[in-house]
Amino acid sequence: MKFLSIKKQSLKVLLAGVVSLGSISPSFADNIDYGKVGSPINLVVGYQPYYTESWSGVVMRGKKFYEKYLPKGSTVEFQVGLQGAIIVNNMLAGKQQIGYLGDMPAIVSTTKPEVADIRLVGVLGMSNDMCNVVLVRPDAPDFKTPKDALQWLNGKIVAAPKGSCVDRFVLDAFKKENIKPESYLNQNIEVITSNFRAKKIDGAAIWEPTASKLVEEGLAKRVASGYTVGLSDGAFLAMRDDLIKARPDIAQAWMNAELDAQLFLADEKNAKEVIDIGMAYTTGFTRSSISRSVYGQSPDQMGSKVRFTLPFTFTPDARKLVAGATSFLKEMKAINVAELRSDAIVTKFADEALKARNLKAPVGDVTVINPAPN
Repeated sequence: MKFLSIKKQSLKVLLAGVVSLGSISPSFADNIDYGKVGSPINLVVGYQPYYTESWSGVVMRGKKFYEKYLPKGSTVEFQVGLQGAIIVNNMLAGKQQIGYLGDMPAIVSTTKPEVADIRLVGVLGMSNDMCNVVLVRPDAPDFKTPKDALQWLNGKIVAAPKGSCVDRFVLDAFKKENIKPESYLNQNIEVITSNFRAKKIDGAAIWEPTASKLVEEGLAKRVASGYTVGLSDGAFLAMRDDLIKARPDIAQAWMNAELDAQLFLADEKNAKEVIDIGMAYTTGFTRSSISRSVYGQSPDQMGSKVRFTLPFTFTPDARKLVAGATSFLKEMKAINVAELRSDAIVTKFADEALKARNLKAPVGDVTVINPAPN
């Protein structure tokens, strides 16, 4: 199979779940009653405890910072999404109003206004290896450099969850390094884990904390990341626009709480509690694998002491990531636009939260702690 064909098939998966939502009336949002400004609200939030870069959502659930800002009597239900595309579909269907998303699903979510209008209102994190991690089977050779490891995947069987942030990384990295795998398989994290155990795949690209889990269990070796090829990844906060328009007080309240969550994450003194919260909302992970996913360091990180940055609002680096990823998605025919519409990104709520506390973006970093705390 030609690699270009593999790339096109891969990225079409990103929109496959959205196509089925085409029967939803564009006026569906008119049926949602968010109440009057200042009144209690019932929110449903999609979040990803199995994606470390979006862990401000995990902290938000554990610490309940939103209770300080939402109108008294409000309720918040957190629903787990194993991949961002699941959350996007729920937001498009009106089942969730706020979503914590990786970069690819976040960008695609804004390109379906005929189904539902979704806006990006904040930046959860940016890094080079929260999503962009390359693993190989444990009996693979010991490579001199991460780029040697990538070249080893030429002609091999590689898997990744297509339609996710890691999918864009794999396709872009392989393009940059002229790597043509024998097969590039669409597999979720559970299937990748099983296939590493059964020795049915040679390599995979996956995000944290699953990458640390597979390495700790001896099922795979970590050999490369976004540092290897100069590719960054990110996570974003999305809201339905009908919520924003009907309840700007809720949008502002959530961003105020999100700022609390990111500041909590950035404070090294909270590391043990962050791990406690992560353990509370994930299953199948040891404390050490969770800890390493947030605070650990690997050789392919090239000595970086920053695990991920917390921009909070759309900094120039965040906008550059969005622009590059959008262009890439258009090139691969996954979306129909080369750049996002001008109103797809709404910064006023994040900017107001920063202004009220006299803060500037980025609001902090989650840094390496050696040894990673337990």
